[in-house]
Amino acid sequence: MHHSQPKHLRAAFVCAFAAVSIACPAQSSTPASKPQTKMTKQQTEELFRSVDDIFAFASKDSHLQKKHDIKREMDSRASVTKLLEKNFKDDESAKRLQRSELVLKKFGLLDRDFNLRPFLISLLTEQIAGFYDAKTHVIHMLDWVAPEEQKPVLAHELTHALQDQHVPMEKWSNVSKTDVSHNAQQDREHIAVDEASTARQSVTEGQGMIVYLDYVLKPQGVTLATAPEIGDRLRSFAETSAAGSPVMSRAPLLLQESLMFPYTDGLYFEYQVQKERGTDAAFAGTLDHPPSTSHEILHPQEYLAHMVPPVLNMPDVHPLLDKEWEPYDVGTLGELDVRITAELFGGKELGEALAPAWAGGIYYAAQRRSATPAEKATPASIGFLYYSEWKNEDSARSFMRMYAGRLGRKYSGVKKVSPEDDQDHQTFNTSEGDVVLTLEDRGVFISEGFDRATAKQLDGLFRGVQGNGPMHTATVSMPRMNEPAMTLSKWMNSFGITHAAMQHARRVAH
Repeated sequence: MHHSQPKHLRAAFVCAFAAVSIACPAQSSTPASKPQTKMTKQQTEELFRSVDDIFAFASKDSHLQKKHDIKREMDSRASVTKLLEKNFKDDESAKRLQRSELVLKKFGLLDRDFNLRPFLISLLTEQIAGFYDAKTHVIHMLDWVAPEEQKPVLAHELTHALQDQHVPMEKWSNVSKTDVSHNAQQDREHIAVDEASTARQSVTEGQGMIVYLDYVLKPQGVTLATAPEIGDRLRSFAETSAAGSPVMSRAPLLLQESLMFPYTDGLYFEYQVQKERGTDAAFAGTLDHPPSTSHEILHPQEYLAHMVPPVLNMPDVHPLLDKEWEPYDVGTLGELDVRITAELFGGKELGEALAPAWAGGIYYAAQRRSATPAEKATPASIGFLYYSEWKNEDSARSFMRMYAGRLGRKYSGVKKVSPEDDQDHQTFNTSEGDVVLTLEDRGVFISEGFDRATAKQLDGLFRGVQGNGPMHTATVSMPRMNEPAMTLSKWMNSFGITHAAMQHARRVAH
């Protein structure tokens, strides 16, 4: 994975992995967390020599032109640990980690007692196996991982180097703005480009996975393109794999799903484009004309048909809220977020059923100005709004019922105060203020933390602007990223390919 600086929630997480390639020594039975014998000088020299051959293979396989040689470095465990610690302190995405963590906890995608930062450090320490740094244009290898285990990883990471030589990755994928939106215009700008980085990350990782698999399949004399019986079963292997990873097996569903999405669904997306349009379209084509939403990644045929889905309109909530509430976060909850949320709240079967019925979702978070510094470190200081639309009323009602049933897991003292016979308009008292859920037609409105009177006005605002013509995703060269699950994903994956991704690929290949 190349270095990048993601912007938002889910992306901020995955970004933690993203500065250093976390690959799985897939042929090794040695636990990832157990250091292997340090590489000898002879092994180091042999691995360095292999870079040129693997780089040539990746270029031929992807049709991406190799414009110049790649610099290479060998890193010790101590130097990589130092890099990790530096990124957690200095990276703009890391600075947003607490902000993302609070909103994810407020929404219910993370448990309140989960401590994200130390968990991510543990996971990264367990998973790292090599990485390409787009800032310095250097491929990094690790002196404690056997050369034969690093070569497939190099095939993946050197694909990132080729991508970087085709379209400079720092400009193409870097999410440079980490500011908080403070007015309606900025809110809409954030939302219009919200999922672009999610989609672009899936392109780069999906391409890397194709080259990785083709390298693994090379001894058999086949590739994904020439062995459709392998490629066509990609979807059946798309589940998260935490096998062999003690830390990953303890990760929240959000972390597992969002970390794997760019690899599993990105691979399937790229494979479908390659199958339908050829290698040039799958590699150079998707870099030159990238998808803009996770919906397109999940549904490659819509990307191929140039069907860019609209996003919901965001009303101007600032005159109503800004006196007592400070703007904190705004963005979309995409189809992937819905899948994760429904699976977490209601089980895998519900997640698979509800996600395809999703038709758009946006959220807004604010922090109570009167909160003390200690309170501002907790989700209790956050007011949260979420408006979603669905393809049919039954799915909308199922989502609302599922969400209402989860409130007791997020708050203490939950008491329903609305009439029991009106399931489409529900109000609750909780330890963190009022929670209001309403369903009208195919739209579900959720307010958490704002008083009932304010929630009623906000409900009207969100529903009122949806009839003013849809917003559309924006095509931008430096996208912002607010989609919760993928902010985390982007951040983690900047540290490289994961053990779980490698295991996924091995299951496909074998």
